[in-house]
Amino acid sequence: MNPSTFGWIDKFFTEQSKIDSSIYIDTLDYYIKTRKTGFIYGHVVDFYLPNKIETKGWTIEEKTKVALLNSLYGIYILYTKKVDPKDFVADVLTYYKKMNPQGFNFLKKILPNESPSSELEKIIDDRIQTNKNILNKNFSHILTNALLFIDVLAFRKFLIGKIIIPKYIREIEETIVNIVSLALASKINKTQYDQLFLKLFEASVRYTKFSDVKVGSLAALELSFIDSNLEKYYILDLAGMVVWNDTEIDKSESDFIFKLGELLSLKKDYTKEGLFQIDQFISKHKKDIPFFNFSNPIKHFYDHATQNVVNLITRNKTRLIKEISQSKELMLLLAKSTNKDLSDIEKKKVKKQLLDVCKSVPSLTIFLLPGGSLLLPILIKFIPQMLPSAFNENLQD
Repeated sequence: MNPSTFGWIDKFFTEQSKIDSSIYIDTLDYYIKTRKTGFIYGHVVDFYLPNKIETKGWTIEEKTKVALLNSLYGIYILYTKKVDPKDFVADVLTYYKKMNPQGFNFLKKILPNESPSSELEKIIDDRIQTNKNILNKNFSHILTNALLFIDVLAFRKFLIGKIIIPKYIREIEETIVNIVSLALASKINKTQYDQLFLKLFEASVRYTKFSDVKVGSLAALELSFIDSNLEKYYILDLAGMVVWNDTEIDKSESDFIFKLGELLSLKKDYTKEGLFQIDQFISKHKKDIPFFNFSNPIKHFYDHATQNVVNLITRNKTRLIKEISQSKELMLLLAKSTNKDLSDIEKKKVKKQLLDVCKSVPSLTIFLLPGGSLLLPILIKFIPQMLPSAFNENLQD
């Protein structure tokens, strides 16, 4: 099976024809088995299936495609007690079309008279490619892919209630955003890169802005929409990953996780086990996850992204001079930004006008894609430094 070629979903179900409705005992059993595969943590290392899949030579994206399909199928079996692949594909297609989050283009890619499994292949491919070319895939996948389990949670809601999917996704995303913010706030030793960590998460969610939904404490969280332990287990693990991002968990962070577990009505032993499993998984697979191969992975991302932006500016400096010089206001604001902080209104003007510039320079359209706003501050910082002296003289004038 090759998850990058046409027909891989049909082949998956042919090879896994032995799956029956007893594969998972209950919600906890499903979650523990799924977590062991690494899908919850955003780094797939295995699949819980009756027939082993050979993944030698597979990319991160290919493994994640199969993991997403298998996790959706598992929740389908758990809640419907049915195993027919055709029924599953039909239901999951209906679900994704109802979800249709902002930024998804899969409906445009689907051609008339395509088979249902072919449609689903395109949808999954589109879902896995979130932020492609924006965040270094080998570095950031653990952040982006860890949020794919939201698809599974929303599919569960669809199966049991046919609810308005975007509303639910918005609610759980807002909850995750708030918990990530609170988890980082619990750190004793905070760094300038904690804010970037928030932005990396924000680049992966679909309906939520970190600046729009903030709470001051765990007690202020709105959790009334949560009706399953599956959601609680996942939220707790995400919080655990956040406090682990600097490769250690201090007492204040540990206290935060246990308070969150208590708020979610989870037993203390389960919370303790959850932290242990995160530590075990990351410690075991750390060498294969670039994100955790640095003393401060967020700093590494920033350094890596900075160098990429500098390279883009250097390669396109002639075109940049021409495009930026056509806007006197943009030139003045860029000059001002080198000496003093811009106001919020001025920052919005710079962002808008720079995005217009990026539209006219093919190599810079990367900044227009989902997540591109993460790199704009770096672009603004280095434009005056990287362009020829004649341009800087114009700025000073």
